[in-house]
Amino acid sequence: MTITESPIGTAPPLRSSRYNFLRETPTALEVVRSEGCYLYRPDGTKILDAAGGAIVVSIGHGRREVADAYARAATETSYVVPPFATTARVRLVERLVDRWLPPGLDRIGFASGGSEAMDMAIRLARQHHLSAGRPERHRVIGRELSYHGTTLATLAIGGHHKRREGFEPWLVDQPKAHAHYCLRCPLGKTYPSCEVACADSLEALFQQVGPETIAAFVAEPIVGSNAGALVPPDEYLPRVAEICRRHGVLLIADEVMTGYGRTGRRFGVDHWGVVPDILVGGKGLTSGYAPLAAICAREEVVAPIAAAGDQVMFYTYGAHSACCAAADKVLEIVERENLVERAATMGKRLRERLGALDDHPHVAQIRGRGLLYGVELVRDRATLAPFPQQARLVDKVVMAGLEDGVFFYPGGNPPANDVVCIGPPFILGDEEIERIASALETAIDRAVAKIEGKGR
Repeated sequence: MTITESPIGTAPPLRSSRYNFLRETPTALEVVRSEGCYLYRPDGTKILDAAGGAIVVSIGHGRREVADAYARAATETSYVVPPFATTARVRLVERLVDRWLPPGLDRIGFASGGSEAMDMAIRLARQHHLSAGRPERHRVIGRELSYHGTTLATLAIGGHHKRREGFEPWLVDQPKAHAHYCLRCPLGKTYPSCEVACADSLEALFQQVGPETIAAFVAEPIVGSNAGALVPPDEYLPRVAEICRRHGVLLIADEVMTGYGRTGRRFGVDHWGVVPDILVGGKGLTSGYAPLAAICAREEVVAPIAAAGDQVMFYTYGAHSACCAAADKVLEIVERENLVERAATMGKRLRERLGALDDHPHVAQIRGRGLLYGVELVRDRATLAPFPQQARLVDKVVMAGLEDGVFFYPGGNPPANDVVCIGPPFILGDEEIERIASALETAIDRAVAKIEGKGR
């Protein structure tokens, strides 16, 4: 998240100016407590967390039973190297395989967060081909308008230009496929007459670089904050899965943001009945209560590695037992309270209420599934001309929202310069939906007025 202006309001500064590399940013907004859908500031005022942090929180803030589960596991085993089994690790793996993951994904590893997990998934794909005697398969293809993490490997594969900028000399150049961005189709076509040409262009890219050199294709089933909840045409994901299978290319689904119920299904791929070779899920796995992400693979992916006696190196804090216990409890709560279904139901209500913005002169599109939505903002709705990047419209919208006590998550990447992302806890009610929608409309108007010199 990048927000460059000082926070609106009168909250006192952090007690220590050493907390953040960038001291005078809204990341210095001090939060002393959180509960349900709300964050509480030192003066007692509360902020509606319409973003679930960074599209993380699913079960809501302040669930004591998750903290208790973490504490119990921490007293049982403080640190155990990731390859060893612990009660918490085994219990979480069994829950994931038995109740959550698409069929066939039954080999699981863990990392501390999404960037680490995606990095491991990429290494797993490469090691799969190395161990199987195919060292020529070294390319990993990502897409434009994508984001897979901030390690050097994940930045190289992703298409987030803002976050890649300046690091290009360190990044191994990897081919990029076209994004499924129907609002501004990179191929100049219109759905459905396009016949999903963006999917077919992947075949052309494979042929261009040589399919025998490709280890994996990486895709977010629904693109997250980079371009703001880009939902593909229904034909897209099944078609790219078939292309990958035909060429022996592993399909990696990046579900760091979309997994564990966020889109109204257990995983984003479930909307299209696609089972990838590797699936990575983070964020909602622990609902933000602990740092953990899962790397899930088919047996066929790991079999050559095991047969050759090779390995994929773990991270020190991957599969930390207390984090696994927290994740297991979070998933238990989601199951017990039917929160995946609730995300679908409340997501429909949220979209209906956001409909008041469908004709707003600066709203190009509202898109998403479940409780993951992106609102793309533009200067001119008719031409889709964006505000200049230096205007930082989305940052101003976030600031205006905070002024009204609602936190939205800033997203966007050229050509979708400004996207407001909405990803609240699944437990929100109609009162929160009303407040999110009304605060967003006000925030957009205030931010635009400020850019045009008509407001404070």
